[in-house]
Amino acid sequence: MSLPKFAPPRSFHAELKRRAAQYFQTEAKAQTGNPALLGKAILLVSSLVALYVHLVFFTPALGWALVECVALGTVMALVGFNVMHDGAHGSFSRHPRLNRAAAFTLDVLGGSSYMWDAKHNTVHHMYTNIDGVDDDLDIQPWMRVAPEQRRYRAHRFQHLYFWLLYGMLYITWVLFTDYQKYFTRRIGSVPLKPMSGTDQVTFWGFKALNLVLYGALPIYLVGFWGWLVGFLLTGWVAGFVLSIVFQLAHTVEHTAFPVPHAVTNKLEDEWAIHQLRTTA
Repeated sequence: MSLPKFAPPRSFHAELKRRAAQYFQTEAKAQTGNPALLGKAILLVSSLVALYVHLVFFTPALGWALVECVALGTVMALVGFNVMHDGAHGSFSRHPRLNRAAAFTLDVLGGSSYMWDAKHNTVHHMYTNIDGVDDDLDIQPWMRVAPEQRRYRAHRFQHLYFWLLYGMLYITWVLFTDYQKYFTRRIGSVPLKPMSGTDQVTFWGFKALNLVLYGALPIYLVGFWGWLVGFLLTGWVAGFVLSIVFQLAHTVEHTAFPVPHAVTNKLEDEWAIHQLRTTA
């Protein structure tokens, strides 16, 4: 599938950027993170480390362990939203190295900041809600989240079983989809840009580290079944929280799902207007 083309930019995007810059200047606010955001990040990362250490090295009784697994999954999602996401967008701090460090929290949590940059920053934010291009809409055949997608009989019940599928986001992300993107060299229908040697080492180095942190070490210290229950519960909670927030941003009733012209493959709007129409 060839990538759709947006209408030529007019004055809207430039005026929008001008007014946004004027707002920050008038209110004397930074366009990047502030000490409050840094403090929140430190609190979240510290909580994540504390929960992990307590669960793995000082494993509590079953009831408390389950509660802490739920808390750990929630904190993992919060680190993703409040630290990793802003760092990957370059808005966590005015210092590029701090932004990069914030983005790298995803690599520590089992994902890949390289794949996230390609999937989210490039493909998703460029082609939001365009079925067949925006990888965030690709839940077929399990769920139908866009009007142009094929309807199956099971979809009439997706409001009942989405709970289970949403919770699988994190687990499938770190165990399957990152590797799928790596080996197919594609994000859905969009080619993945070539990875440098550093990117390769980072990808595989952190994947190996994650197997130790979230697999081998807990299995050794807690036992296989204890690890399996904890991993599935933590991963499900993280995936569910992530999915709910992701979906509410774009796949709701009042957002647009633009379809390129069948012949020209062009879209009606320029990119900035497209972003507003496809975002809640």
